[in-house]
Amino acid sequence: MRIFVLATLTLALLCGQAHAWGDTGHKVVCEIAFRLAQPDTRAAIRKLIRSDSEFDNFSDSCIFPDHPRKRPSEHFINVSRDSHGLTTDQCPDADKCVLTAILSDAQVLASKSEKPRDRLIALKFLGHWVGDIHQPLHVSFEDDRGGNNIHVNGECSGNLHGTWDTCLVEDAVGTDIDKAASDLIDGITPEMITKWSASDPRDWANESFAIAESAETQYCEMHASTCDKPDGNVQISPEYLKANDPLVKEQLQKAGVRLAHQLDFAFGALQD
Repeated sequence: MRIFVLATLTLALLCGQAHAWGDTGHKVVCEIAFRLAQPDTRAAIRKLIRSDSEFDNFSDSCIFPDHPRKRPSEHFINVSRDSHGLTTDQCPDADKCVLTAILSDAQVLASKSEKPRDRLIALKFLGHWVGDIHQPLHVSFEDDRGGNNIHVNGECSGNLHGTWDTCLVEDAVGTDIDKAASDLIDGITPEMITKWSASDPRDWANESFAIAESAETQYCEMHASTCDKPDGNVQISPEYLKANDPLVKEQLQKAGVRLAHQLDFAFGALQD
């Protein structure tokens, strides 16, 4: 019985790691956003989080949609293999996706007519969605499940999606949330904040898709007008990690800056 319980707990822990950006990435994004948000926004967030029965702070609450998985079809965007990116705010092949989820929950959070409980839920979802859309393999292809069906060898194990969720993040910023957020904020200039904030969720999705399709990611290989699944496993070498560390850091920074902008807008609308 003891062996069975230990095996069950181990399996649960392993399965719990298979989430977008992993818990570390999501918490870092939301910690950056919270620190960069306006003082009134931070106060409003604290007020909502105080009513939550599960989480004590905003950064921790951003893993809420993954434990257990909630609204599963809204964590990603599926595009066709010959896609050139999104041209509208509609999901290409579904009624709902992470793009529409961001727009919907941002609207709920900014609404004076919504109940505080519903706005709290929208806050936790919005923080998560903005992280998801900046994970490149969340704007990808359905037939390989966003890289879940592409195996990796070398410095990371498992599949390519999980490599980008967790292995690359922890290699780039470590596992200390406060330190990672501080280090990433130190690298954000006012000019970056201005530039990154002057964009919308569709732009963010297209940025992620461009990274997913890039040769350095090794998610797919261009043949004529389509990006096809690579042959065999992807080798995650020290060079692969080194090349992608700056990109992972920038995606986390962008997500934090843009989430802060979304939160300031939402809570500012309530004061108008």
